[in-house]
Order: sequence, then C-alpha cells, then structure tokens
Amino acid sequence: MNMDFEPDFTPEYAPFRAEVRAFLHDKLPASLRHKVLHGLRLNKDDFVLWQRILHAHGWGAPNWPLQYGGTSWNAVQQAIFDEECARAGAPRQLPFGLKMLAPVLMRFGTETQRKTLLPGIVSGDVWWCQGYSEPGAGSDLASLKTRAVRDGDDYIVTGQKTWTTLGQYADWMFCLVRTDTAAKPQQGISFLLIDMRSPGVSVRPIITLDGEHEVNEVWLDAVRVPVANRIGDENQGWTIAKYLLGHERSNIAGVGIAKRELSRLKDLVARESNPGRTLQDDPLFASRIAQLEIDLLALEITQLRMLQREGPPGPESSMLKVLGSELQQRVAELLMHAAGHRALSFEFQTPDSGNKDEDESGRLAAQYANWRKLSIFGGSNEIQNGILARALGL
Repeated sequence: MNMDFEPDFTPEYAPFRAEVRAFLHDKLPASLRHKVLHGLRLNKDDFVLWQRILHAHGWGAPNWPLQYGGTSWNAVQQAIFDEECARAGAPRQLPFGLKMLAPVLMRFGTETQRKTLLPGIVSGDVWWCQGYSEPGAGSDLASLKTRAVRDGDDYIVTGQKTWTTLGQYADWMFCLVRTDTAAKPQQGISFLLIDMRSPGVSVRPIITLDGEHEVNEVWLDAVRVPVANRIGDENQGWTIAKYLLGHERSNIAGVGIAKRELSRLKDLVARESNPGRTLQDDPLFASRIAQLEIDLLALEITQLRMLQREGPPGPESSMLKVLGSELQQRVAELLMHAAGHRALSFEFQTPDSGNKDEDESGRLAAQYANWRKLSIFGGSNEIQNGILARALGL
C-alpha cells in the first residue's frame, strides 16, 4: 500500500488528529501532564487514572478490534494517537495487558478466558506483569527452569522470575513455566496465568541505576495454579511466547516518545545557546540531531508499513525493537550532552519533592541511565540481530 508520508500523513486524517488533540486538551489531567513532561515519577494511581479516562471515552484499547472493546483504528490512526498522547504529556498505556497478553488471549485463549479477562484489562481494573526472564534465562529464554507439576486440576509452580517490571503493583502475572523436562527446551514450556495474591508468591524489589523501584524478583514457592489458567495446550507455551514477543518488540519502538524527546532536545539546545555557549550553531551537534530526525522518520514509516501487514508481527518486530531502542538511547545521550555539566547532579524527582522544573537537567541523567535497559529487555539487541540474520538467510 503506497502512502504519502507528509507530517500529517494524508489530509483525510487531519480531522482525526484534531479530535485526538481536543480530547487530550479537555481530558488529560494537568497533574499527569506535568509529571510526564517534567520527568517526574508516575505511580500506580497515575497509570490507572489515565487508563480509566481513555476507557470511559471508548479509547481504552486502540489496537483491539471492536468486538473486544477496542477502537478498530487502522495503523495510521494508532500512530497518530500514540504521537499526540506522547506530545501532550499523557502517561504511556501499560503494554503488559493491552498489547502483550490481550493479543495472546484473542489468538490462543478460550472464549471464556477472553470474556473473563479482557474487560479488566481495558478498564484498568486489573494490572498484569510479565513472568518470562529468570536468572540465567533472559535472552536465552528457552532455558528457563521454573517448574509446573500437574496435581489434579492444578499445577504446582516453583521457581523464580526476574526483571519483572512493575510487578509490585500487579494483580496477575502471565508466566512461562516448564511442564516437560524430558522434551527439547522449546517443546516443554507452557503459558500460565498466576494470581499474584496466591500463597507462595513473593515480590522483592530490584533498584535500577536511576534509583527507581521499577523491576523486581518474583519468587514462586509451590504456588497452586488452576489448569483452567493455562492459555493454549500444555507444552504449547513457546509458540505463544514468540507470538507475544513479536507484539512486545513492536511496542518498544516508541516512536511517539522519541518524537517528544527530540522536541525537548531542540528546546534545550535553544535555551543553552548564548554568547558563551553556542551549541545551537555547532555544525557537528546539529548534524547529529539531523541524522536522528531522519532515522526517526525512517523508523516511523517502517513501523506503519509493518502495522498494515495482515497477520501477527514477524521478524520485522526485531528490527523495530533494535532501531527504536537505539534511537531512544541516542536522543537521551544528546539530551545529556546539551545539558552539559548540570546533568551531573543526577537529580531524581519524587512527586512530593517540590517544584524544581526550572532546571530538569538532573532528571535527564536519570532518564539516560534508565533507558540503557531498552536495548536489553524484550530480548537483547544482539539476539534480535541474530533473528534478522536468520530471516535473511545469512
């Protein structure tokens, strides 16, 4: 499908963009906008509030079909929505339920599972986390050791998951477990849904470089999980895991967020330019910004083309993950460069730490440190390059 990729995509989408902007102007709480645009910490209530506002308007699941409570927007509409939300300072919709588990339920779940689980995801009433990585089984996910043993109508699950993003808030976890130790690694895995309130589940914080409690270890000590909470057939989990990872990696591209941060970079460069420091006129720095903008446009076009393909994401999702994560890291690096020595303060802001928005350079340093993880989670970029090489027959 050929498209005219002007800044507003094509003229027929101008009314839709105007509608999204008007909604954000009227419905996005000033407190949320303030936090996002100034790099302040978002808590659980912030994410839930925004999801409920979107749900009340019928926009809670932009990527879902109408039959499940979505919008049935096409690829361009989804891209415009994401871009406008990022630009306005809306919190990013959490992907775990909306963009990772939900497509799995629609493809592999039973009708009962879809009717039971999807409404809580789109309304924001149920918070999901991901139980994939383990110590020694991150990029090499097929070597996971968390064990699920059948006991009548239940599984008894024992093991450990790590890097569980926002698991301290989660009501449920979708989890990969080993149900057949005799089979080849990829053939002995099942996909379970685990209630985080179950006896034997414990969550321990991992503090990241920016001082944030964003990820966790989750310990599973003989946790009883009903067989009815399995998605797909027993030992079909690897097929489901790959399907989910395609959606996760596509989402990591983060085009809207990268655009917002690029705009912030340009503003910061303009503010920093003065008779003693003319960064705005530095041709080398200007060329780095220009190259970043060109690469971001190329990524945006590639993502739109991929989203318009029928069927689940393929190896192209690995390309989006690699390019998107590297672009976000590049813009974070240039923001640090523009802030100069003032970024050394590494100031992490909490919601009650007062209004220090006049100088956000320290928070740029915290963002830089946090975004180093982007090229690792979802499968490291080295692994993604290997996937792409095999897809090309190299």
